[in-house]
Amino acid sequence: MKKIIDKNRKQRAIFTLEVSLGRSKNDGLPRNSIGATLICYSTGIDEEEAVREAVATLKRSNMSPLNVVGYGSIEERLKNGHEIDLEENKIMLRALNENSVIVADVMPLFGNETEEDIVN
Repeated sequence: MKKIIDKNRKQRAIFTLEVSLGRSKNDGLPRNSIGATLICYSTGIDEEEAVREAVATLKRSNMSPLNVVGYGSIEERLKNGHEIDLEENKIMLRALNENSVIVADVMPLFGNETEEDIVN
């Protein structure tokens, strides 16, 4: 049985996801926010599985995922010219080793912000 688990672990990859959240009771977001954007690292055999795992985990945490944008695996991101710094790489490897979903960044959104305010 251990060999099967090890073989499956080698096939798993870590995917970078941007998740848009709405509000729900006890979601832990600031009281006056209208939602949030999360950067998550999620494991899966493919990106679809990583998205399903991330959404299920967030729902169990009383969050309301509305939309998920996938940025690909580490390999795909590097091939597309993304820079991955040491800290981000450590978090990704942790998620892969733990076969988990890690929320690396939470950006609460407030009703009075424009897209330009968020970018700057």
